[in-house]
Amino acid sequence: MSMEMSKPVPRPGILDIAAYVPGKEHAPGVARVFKLSSNETPLGASPKAIEACREAAAHLERYPDGQAKELRQAIADVHGLNPANILCGNGSDELLGLLCHVYLGAGDEAVITEHGFLVYKIQIMAAGATPVTVKEKDCTVDVDAILAAVTGKTKMVFIANPGNPTGTYVPVSEIRRLQASLPKHVVLVLDAAYAEYVRRNDYEAGLELVSANPNVVMTRTFSKVYGLAALRVGWMYGPLDVIDALNRVRSPFNMNSAAIAAGAAAIRDQAFTEKAVAFNQLWIDKVTAALEAIGLKVTPSVANFVLVHFPDVDGKRAAEADDFLTSRGYIVRAVRAYGFPNSLRISIGTEEANLGVIDTLTEFMGRKA
Repeated sequence: MSMEMSKPVPRPGILDIAAYVPGKEHAPGVARVFKLSSNETPLGASPKAIEACREAAAHLERYPDGQAKELRQAIADVHGLNPANILCGNGSDELLGLLCHVYLGAGDEAVITEHGFLVYKIQIMAAGATPVTVKEKDCTVDVDAILAAVTGKTKMVFIANPGNPTGTYVPVSEIRRLQASLPKHVVLVLDAAYAEYVRRNDYEAGLELVSANPNVVMTRTFSKVYGLAALRVGWMYGPLDVIDALNRVRSPFNMNSAAIAAGAAAIRDQAFTEKAVAFNQLWIDKVTAALEAIGLKVTPSVANFVLVHFPDVDGKRAAEADDFLTSRGYIVRAVRAYGFPNSLRISIGTEEANLGVIDTLTEFMGRKA
């Protein structure tokens, strides 16, 4: 007879998962705070999205549309897609979790990269599978390293493109090479959370690859350029078989009415989106140049943040810079958990915030240790 347990116990592997820790939000004792730790857009949401959210609030007694038809149609119209191939969720995090829940299990492996989004590893382990981490090259996903890690147990490969927290990207030619070399039963997940910001001729978010292959899916988010982080809106473009499988296990009403309405209005307001992208491009160039001018190394970024590397010198390391910035009201993201113990990720903020970060780090680098 087995011994009775004194309390409920999670299944094996769950307590081995390191919980996701979001960026800081507060700077104690500072009157005015600039939050630059979560890659939020400084322009906020489209006024049309805000109005749609207000209108949805007038009918809180009603269940939302369980199929999110309005949002799926808006996405399809803007990107020229079939809405049947689109699945919307409570942020792209939910969709990543559903993929792991449906396609991974005990004994399976999923390949991730050393600086990839931490949620991948969490969801892989939550499904009972094993994450296999491969090295990146110069803060960029290395396709050859991924292919070398593929075994008979591999069922999924995750790529953040652009990468977070690196801001680097993989050209579409390399993504195509990766897909062509993977076994056909392996799901290639292209996480394109920052795709709207990229202005490179050799970049492609994944739409064409998904359309042409039965084992590729692309996830996107409304939390960044569209400014709807508070509403949690994500979407996936995938083969009909994959979408069907995920629809069978997702929550019946996984999106609320305000998120659906605001998301549809936000993506249709492409003029506002282009304004946000142009503002980001202007300031990411300025911030990068200014920080390099004071002796800091900045990884070239195509997203809405910069990864800044600090000298390995007493008084000049990332942790000390983080404390110094926080004391002045600038909250940035420490990225030790991503494999960068001496670096900080800094979101592009308002003009005032960007100039303040530049001035503060200039003072930090110029002071005596």
